[in-house]
Amino acid sequence: MAVLCKPAIAVPEYIITRDDTLELARQLHSGHTQLNLVLRLIEHTGVVRRHLIQPIDKVLEHPGFDARSAIYEEESKARVPDVVRRALDQAELEPRDIDLIIYVSCTGFMMPALTAWLINTLGFRSDTRQMPIAQLGCAAGGAAINRAHDFCRAYPDSNVLLVACEFCSLCYQPTDIGVGSLLSNGLFGDAVAAAVMRGKGGSGVHLERNASYLIPHTEDWISYAVRSSGFHFQLDKRVPGTMEPLAPALRALAEEHRWDAGNLDFYIVHAGGPRILDDLSRFLGVPHEAFRFSRATLTEYGNIASAVVLDALARMFDEHSTQDGQRGLMAGFGPGITAEMSLGTWESGAGGG
Repeated sequence: MAVLCKPAIAVPEYIITRDDTLELARQLHSGHTQLNLVLRLIEHTGVVRRHLIQPIDKVLEHPGFDARSAIYEEESKARVPDVVRRALDQAELEPRDIDLIIYVSCTGFMMPALTAWLINTLGFRSDTRQMPIAQLGCAAGGAAINRAHDFCRAYPDSNVLLVACEFCSLCYQPTDIGVGSLLSNGLFGDAVAAAVMRGKGGSGVHLERNASYLIPHTEDWISYAVRSSGFHFQLDKRVPGTMEPLAPALRALAEEHRWDAGNLDFYIVHAGGPRILDDLSRFLGVPHEAFRFSRATLTEYGNIASAVVLDALARMFDEHSTQDGQRGLMAGFGPGITAEMSLGTWESGAGGG
């Protein structure tokens, strides 16, 4: 059985608070015709602070796409190894025990992917399989969990390392002044997360079923325009309403497993913003408290893209309230509009976590 062990998380040392963000918006966009709307939207994100890999003055400089790509490579190599080691320790495994590394990131690009460097640097076997995922955005955290589950079902004795590396601050574009872009400037944060899915043993979430769902004809609602200056994030104003069409997909997955999506013991979902969580609570008929782990991630770190689900899961581990056999749902949402969903039960068996 595939068990997702306790994730390890790291956030950078530079912090920007909500008040800092609001003041920057006033300074940088004093003549913007919709500034008051932007300020209200930022105030209602639920984000109190975010962590950045560089001081805010460096982020605002934007030295160019090539310089940012160099920063991405340097910072990922500096920050990912420690998180990987902690995730392996929490799963009670060594690098040589890993059969597949899934690396997800939508905020920087490298070829070969960081997986090759990790294999060469941290002692993974040379026959370790690699699966980089670069274009699923925030949904990639859920996709990594699902592809790890698929792999462990195909190869039951295998172990999979999941790594999410998101430096959203490297996507800041000073020339993008649409309301959606300015809102994103107050929403996204930087983080690195990793977790291990064990094919046998371990404690954590025993994965039982997974699925994907794409809302038809919404592929331009969340997107990047890739230009010489880098990735330009584009957010349609209809995105906050996507839980209404996605909630039935979550219900359908649970029903296939003879579960009720509105009557589970834990929920680990991507916290894109407070309305996403509020609507999902309403459409699934679950209490506000059900999404406390995701809300805490949003409040303390902002939207950390694909790393959200792993951070929220780590918070559930830390709460120590989940009991053997309790059932739950995990989901990541992102461009497409895509949902990557999974069901699992809590297992506190022998092994890490």
